[in-house]
Amino acid sequence: MIKGLHHNAYRCRDSEETRAFYEDFLGLELVSAFEIDAGRALHTFFRMDDGSCLAFFEVPGRPFEFKHQDSLDLHIALAVEPEVFDRMLDKGRAEGREVRGPVDHGFVRSIYFRDPNGYVIELTAETGMHGEIMDPARSRPHAALARWQAGKAA
Repeated sequence: MIKGLHHNAYRCRDSEETRAFYEDFLGLELVSAFEIDAGRALHTFFRMDDGSCLAFFEVPGRPFEFKHQDSLDLHIALAVEPEVFDRMLDKGRAEGREVRGPVDHGFVRSIYFRDPNGYVIELTAETGMHGEIMDPARSRPHAALARWQAGKAA
């Protein structure tokens, strides 16, 4: 049985600019940084309150194409309390960062930032409907998926 998320790992252009965004702006603690493959790469870990981490690899001299990501292509969604949501929205705007939102999705409110690597970071705050949407007995995800699949075939 899977216990939970240990970390998600992504490539980064520069470990220090990535640290500045995740630690200084978002407030995630840098808990580990170590070289791998005889110094060919630096692996960094930023811990969230639940103990899981976002991790990054910087690999100088090894090409990696950072593409512009739309939030429907790839994004990292992080849960925050409503007061943190409002504070981060104000902080992002005050710092002149690219900010999209807030967007009300019904079960969460979201704001979107772009990190220095181009990844879209979504901060979400629950609206009171989260339990209803995420309860499979109520949301019936298999039935929704079957309807979606049938609609695509039509």
